[in-house]
Amino acid sequence: MLRYLPTLLVLALWIYAFIDCLNTPEEEVKHLPKVVWVIIVLLFGTVLLGPIAWLVAGKVRKAPAGGATPSEWHRNHRTEFVAPDDNPDFLKSLKEENKKDEALLKDWEADLRRREENLRRNGETPNPEEDPKP
Repeated sequence: MLRYLPTLLVLALWIYAFIDCLNTPEEEVKHLPKVVWVIIVLLFGTVLLGPIAWLVAGKVRKAPAGGATPSEWHRNHRTEFVAPDDNPDFLKSLKEENKKDEALLKDWEADLRRREENLRRNGETPNPEEDPKP
């Protein structure tokens, strides 16, 4: 099994470089036209020259916004994960849902009382096991 690992790694790098080359906009391709880079990656993929050349010299690499290195960006943009029961926005949304549910329940109760009252006026006794029809 281990003897196939280098072949799989070369194949994976080759496929990654090929797809990356195809998906890169023409404006971000350096030194050669995009079509030439695709041919280089395809022809020299098995010996890793094409994919490595593409990854090193074929594409404009952009720094993160603000010119910070990736490690600096991660240090400055840490996000604090908050449990749902400590998150004020989540708790607020629960209260709003609860108000909607309470209003709907009050409407249903008022409708049930109205139907029961109509049945009493007509001399019928309401059957609590029957589901009132709308």
